[in-house]
Amino acid sequence: MPATLPTSTEPSADPDATVRAALDAATEQGRICALAARGQRDLQTLVAEHPDLFPNPPVDPAMLGAVAMSTAFIAPWCTAAELRVANRASLWVTAEDWQVERGASAAAVDAIVTRCLAVADGSPPADGDQLGHLLARIRADLDAVAAFADHRERWREEVRRMLAADAREWRWRSDPGGPPTVEEYLDNADGFGATFVNVSHWIATGDAGTLARLDELTTASRQVQQIVRLVNDLASHDRDRATGDLNVLALGPNQADVRRLIGERLARCQRVLADLAGVCPRQAAYLSREIGFTTGFYRMTDFWGDGAGR
Repeated sequence: MPATLPTSTEPSADPDATVRAALDAATEQGRICALAARGQRDLQTLVAEHPDLFPNPPVDPAMLGAVAMSTAFIAPWCTAAELRVANRASLWVTAEDWQVERGASAAAVDAIVTRCLAVADGSPPADGDQLGHLLARIRADLDAVAAFADHRERWREEVRRMLAADAREWRWRSDPGGPPTVEEYLDNADGFGATFVNVSHWIATGDAGTLARLDELTTASRQVQQIVRLVNDLASHDRDRATGDLNVLALGPNQADVRRLIGERLARCQRVLADLAGVCPRQAAYLSREIGFTTGFYRMTDFWGDGAGR
């Protein structure tokens, strides 16, 4: 575990220990940043191979670095190779979200969903379907993992849930009947993509204990996903208001209400994660770090950055 950082400017009772702690902490942080740098290079290669999916802006090197940094800090015990599926899945979520949000009609959105589900089922992507091609590469990465044979249906279900949630959100934005309730909005948080990424990562890297508890981990991940959805909304409200994207703050509650909602859901989630820590400590830590990293990151920026024009 990384050393604790000093929090006081007062002279230390043990100057040598202070220096060692600072050295150890910086060494660990440097190692994690190296994981992120390697992940970013892989993502830059994928973006260059799929130019129609990733316009710049908003998908610039800073955004790719932030995506790779998030996976590295959430799962710092992994190697760069072990983080590849999570990084690529996160990049695919970005592309899928962008494509569905800009669907010209319900039929166009439904066509995206149909094509992607066919690829998730094992069909080759159609010529020119860059979104399907990138998903096929992720599926090929998972096909190389022995655990995927037993868990491909679970992975396919996460693809389906995310696509269905994004299509539902597109309809909410286009529906003259009005927006969803806050609870309906949060129940649709699979569109955020975090659980799809998490399940992909666990199948790619999980040991027998992790794979045996995928039901519990996925349930906990959905709770985490709702929390990070709310944290994201607080950070991106101004841009979402300008672009017409759905945001919990457009559904009635104010910022204090949303922070209170985050606190209530976090308290419940922490109890779930504490129970999981007794039987699956590494993945309980993974989910805890996902909340922590996201909360810290969104206090200053978000993945799309300022002026992303979404």
